[in-house]
Amino acid sequence: MLGWANRFNICVFLDNHQYKSAHHTVECLVAVNVVNSFTETNTLKNYLKHENDWLFGHVGYDFKNEIHNLTSAKPDGIGFPDIYFFQPQIVIELKQHEVIISCINENPKNVFEAVSKFIIHNSQFTTLNSVQLKQKIAKQEYIEIIKKIRNHILRGDCYELNFCMEFFAENVLLNTINVYNKLVNISPVPFAAYYKLDDKFLLCASPERYIQKKQNTIISQPIKGTHKRDLQNSLQDEILKQQLQQSEKDRSENVMVVDLVRNDLSKICKQGSVTVNELFGVYTFPQVHQLISTVKGELKEDVDFVDVLKATFPMGSMTGAPKLKVMQLTEQYEQSKRGLYSGTIGYIKPNKDFDFNVVIRSIQYNQTNKYLSFQAGGGITFNSNAEQEYEECLLKASAIMQVLS
Repeated sequence: MLGWANRFNICVFLDNHQYKSAHHTVECLVAVNVVNSFTETNTLKNYLKHENDWLFGHVGYDFKNEIHNLTSAKPDGIGFPDIYFFQPQIVIELKQHEVIISCINENPKNVFEAVSKFIIHNSQFTTLNSVQLKQKIAKQEYIEIIKKIRNHILRGDCYELNFCMEFFAENVLLNTINVYNKLVNISPVPFAAYYKLDDKFLLCASPERYIQKKQNTIISQPIKGTHKRDLQNSLQDEILKQQLQQSEKDRSENVMVVDLVRNDLSKICKQGSVTVNELFGVYTFPQVHQLISTVKGELKEDVDFVDVLKATFPMGSMTGAPKLKVMQLTEQYEQSKRGLYSGTIGYIKPNKDFDFNVVIRSIQYNQTNKYLSFQAGGGITFNSNAEQEYEECLLKASAIMQVLS
């Protein structure tokens, strides 16, 4: 399916790698070819009001500028638009025991035949050239910035700030399918995505859900709190898991974000309906243990996806609190635009239900200018240790570094 989809100029491939949860939807979704596209919320909102069809797309981090009247002047080597949605010609839903193919002006049987017979040639899996990674921020500079952020917290400017840094490479010829497959083989996660928008690519191995709507119920599942795993020693791995569960620093990060998400959801949910279904749940992924909480609410009448987006974006796990102030400080201290990193990619169904991830653990690539980028970061609180935050940043980037090494 992925090899077939990649032949199109625009495609989305979403895979949950058979993770099961109470909020599970489909195993895998593919969308290709553009019938209609939207780069403004007004036209998107109008479409949602009058039409009932699939939409796929993304919202980049700097869409915050439209919502919160902010500006960004940092360099961006990739160039994804701040927002892009499209109505696809072909959608393929892969479920456990069935495949559903939906088409506009195309015979589903022909699509099934084309996908089934598609041959991936060995040449598609060769490495085209080595990738020489660089860091935008050196270790000592990173430590100095963390000290400055802690001073902001001490002064009461903010409680927590998610600070990120970019790793990049130039003059890269990338086999995107090859790299995506390597990435998800190392990190099979529930919100993986392969996204192609003409010459721009996102290869995403995200474990985090941003927002999901089923009927009038909406949930958000912020991740805050990360500990490494010990894959050689199951006993030690369990100890590390318990340490994460009991870590005051990680719990304080998590609960601050939960409060922020509760506040965001209360803008669009019925009064008194916003609840925390799970606080400090420990979930295990191939590389790390993570602390995940689930916040739930019942939507008010006539609230659509655009309303939800404007009330909740950017997601609290990728900003900090209070949201507006930390976004201003982020612009001051980060060295490059985040682009799609800490944005979201996902889909809206014909019945207006939707599901969107948080774009983390992801490679962005511009094929035209041969620029590759990925970012990693963490939530900084007053109790943060700069050296440990730097090491956590490298831990989160380790799977991508392994893929590109």
